[in-house]
Amino acid sequence: MTAQVPYHPPVKRSIAIEGHKTSISLEPIFWDMLRDAAAVEGVAINALVARIDEERIKSETPPGLASAIRVWLVSRES
Repeated sequence: MTAQVPYHPPVKRSIAIEGHKTSISLEPIFWDMLRDAAAVEGVAINALVARIDEERIKSETPPGLASAIRVWLVSRES
């Protein structure tokens, strides 16, 4: 993970989920964590985001995708 100041505005990036493009805004530290998690799991970031998206929409009250990614990453770290 690159060393960055944790307080930074979100950065918007385009992601393709099952062929559908969407934009996600995450703080750089979460982009770094997402990139690291995808590398550890041996999948592309898009594939990992698609899996997180699939899990979140099964929730009784699905959060937004960016929120789901943050929660997934933090839950994974603990």
